[in-house]
Amino acid sequence: MDKKLDLKVGFSCNNNCIFCVQAYNKGKKDKTTAEIRKDLEGGRKNGACDVVFTGGEPTIRQDIFEIVAYAKKLGYRAIQIQSNGRMFCYRRFCEKLISSGANEFLPAIHGHTEELHDYLTSSKGSFRQVTEGIRNLKALGQTVIANTVIVKSNYRHLPDISRLLISLGVDQFQLAFVHPEGNALLNFDKVVPLKTLVMPYVHESIGIAKKSGTGIMIEAYPFCFMRGLEEYCSEKYIPPTEVRKTGSVDKDFTKTRQEYGKEKSGDCRRCRMYDSCEGPWKEYPQKRGWSEFRPIGVI
Repeated sequence: MDKKLDLKVGFSCNNNCIFCVQAYNKGKKDKTTAEIRKDLEGGRKNGACDVVFTGGEPTIRQDIFEIVAYAKKLGYRAIQIQSNGRMFCYRRFCEKLISSGANEFLPAIHGHTEELHDYLTSSKGSFRQVTEGIRNLKALGQTVIANTVIVKSNYRHLPDISRLLISLGVDQFQLAFVHPEGNALLNFDKVVPLKTLVMPYVHESIGIAKKSGTGIMIEAYPFCFMRGLEEYCSEKYIPPTEVRKTGSVDKDFTKTRQEYGKEKSGDCRRCRMYDSCEGPWKEYPQKRGWSEFRPIGVI
C-alpha cells in the first residue's frame, strides 16, 4: 500500500465546529509557503506517493493554488483537499484548484439539514455552501469522498445524512465516530454519544449505501460493534501515513495512532480480532469505561 503524506498547513478555519479536534491549536501560526514546500519535498523523499492537504482549513489560504501546483510538480499522484467544503461553492475556485493539480476532494457534512449542520459548525450558511460545493465538484467530474463526524446531535440522523450524500452523487462517504479531543473533549457530555446507541444507525447507513452502490467506510468503531460488517471499518484500509504539522514530523502515524491514540482493555485480549482491531480512541473508555465492548469469539 502506497504511503501518504498528511500535511497540516495550519489551523486557521472559517468554521468553529463544536467537536473540532484541533480547537486547541487554532491560535498557532500557520505554516508559510516555504515551509509547506519543504514538507512536500520531505514527504516525497520519505516515499509518500499521495498527499492530503488538511488543517484547519486549507482552502482559505492565499497560496492554496501554488502549493497544490507544487505537489503536482513533485509527482504526487493523488492530491487531496480535506475541507469543510465552503469554498467549493465557488465554481471558479474549484476549476482553479483542479487545474492546479487537485484530483480528490474530501468535504465534510455533519447534518442532513441546514439547521443541524450549521449548528454543529457554528457557521450560518455553511450547509448551503458545502452542498453546492459538492454539486460543483461532481459537475466538474471530480472524485468526492465526504466525511461526517458522529456526535450526539446527529447520530439518529445518520441514515438521512447518508441519503443526502448519495443524492449529491458522492463517490464514497465516511462516518467517523467523534475523537474526544479539542472541543469534543471540552464538550464531552454534550458531544460524545454512547457507541451502543449509535450502532444501529451506523448499520442502517451501511445498508442504505450498499443498496445505492455508493462506497461507505466507518471510522473509529472497533470490530466488536461491527460484527459481520468488519469490511466497512476504515482502519483496515488506511495506508502508511506520515503526518507533518507545525513543529513536528511523525514518519509513522499508523504506529502513533495504534500505540498512543487508541487503546484496548485487558478483556480485549480474549477477542479473536485482537491483532487486527485498533480499539477506540483512548479518551472514550477513559471517560465511559469498557462495559460496551464485548470480545468476539472469545479465545
